[in-house]
Amino acid sequence: MAQHIKLIATAAMGLESVVAHEVKNLGYEVEVDNGKVLFEAPISAIPRCNLWLRTADRIKVVVGEFRATSFDELFENTKALPWENYIHEDGQFPVSGKSVKSTLYSVPDCQKIVKKAIAERLKLKYGLASKMPETGALYKVEVSILKDNVFITIDSSGVGLHKRGYRVGQGEAPLKETMAAALILLTNWRAEYPLIDPFCGSGTIAIEAALIGQNIAPGFNREFASEDWTLIRSKYWDQAFEEAEDLAKYDQKLEILGSDIDHKMIEIAKSNSTEAGLGELITWKQMQVKDLTIRQNNGYIIGNPPYGQRIGDQEMVQTIYQDIGNVMKTHPSWSVYILTAFEAFEKYYGQKATKKRKLFNGFIKTDYYQYFGKKLGEEMS
Repeated sequence: MAQHIKLIATAAMGLESVVAHEVKNLGYEVEVDNGKVLFEAPISAIPRCNLWLRTADRIKVVVGEFRATSFDELFENTKALPWENYIHEDGQFPVSGKSVKSTLYSVPDCQKIVKKAIAERLKLKYGLASKMPETGALYKVEVSILKDNVFITIDSSGVGLHKRGYRVGQGEAPLKETMAAALILLTNWRAEYPLIDPFCGSGTIAIEAALIGQNIAPGFNREFASEDWTLIRSKYWDQAFEEAEDLAKYDQKLEILGSDIDHKMIEIAKSNSTEAGLGELITWKQMQVKDLTIRQNNGYIIGNPPYGQRIGDQEMVQTIYQDIGNVMKTHPSWSVYILTAFEAFEKYYGQKATKKRKLFNGFIKTDYYQYFGKKLGEEMS
């Protein structure tokens, strides 16, 4: 097959530019669209992107694009695609789908037709008289139809990339690992600066910061569906893992603190950081925000506090925001980054943000309030 293939790194709404920056850093030219970053790259990019992208949701291989307004067109155009270049003769290829503003609006019917077309193509190419065995590696096919334009991909990640493999416990509303990484990458924090998450919960922001600080590939301790694909030579996976090992900075010293009022969450955070292989790199402490003591001249606060969306929580949330604002008043050289859906955050924090960025935490519309430290102002701009 061709040396280069077309790939998609899917992204949460509002994080497309962050994902695009990560892909560029791996050496690939990108095109940004809503919810995705498209790029052409060698096959070896599949292992590298799955291992290294901290903020993408999945890596998908684009098999083909075409227009279809009838089931016959959908079948014939799908069958014409070179499926044998991607799917082994014993491969499993379940088909999922979606259709928006299209003539072919029945998703179940579209899925069945695409499945049948792929099977017919593969049987012909592999010389099989009976149905495909589907006992081998997993190739999750997705047919997406928008305004009669058909887009067919194969998911190379398997479980979503936010599943790093270290979360052994969590709270009621855990922050996705990909979002936590994005919150850090949207700052100019570097490993030599202290970082504090005063609302750490199960520890995701602090753990992702430690991984970033030591340049540890976020996918290093998990598996991917495409590890079993025959189209990717095993040497590409070996090279990708070797690269991740070589680039890791395990000796990099870090000063990261995660604190929370709930002692149970602190214990969960400790367990998660141990599972991540970070050992004693992160300090965990049970305490209220108002008791936060800062001794360093410069540093970063990055937090995802309660939003106060439940009835009765508003007063508690207002107090938390006032407390963190009061603490940081005496540390103007520190930079503060807070993600919340609470619209009156600035009022209770006591200061208007230097900058705000709209993000979606799951399906919750939030703002990322950014306060640049005075001594770091030039770096943060």
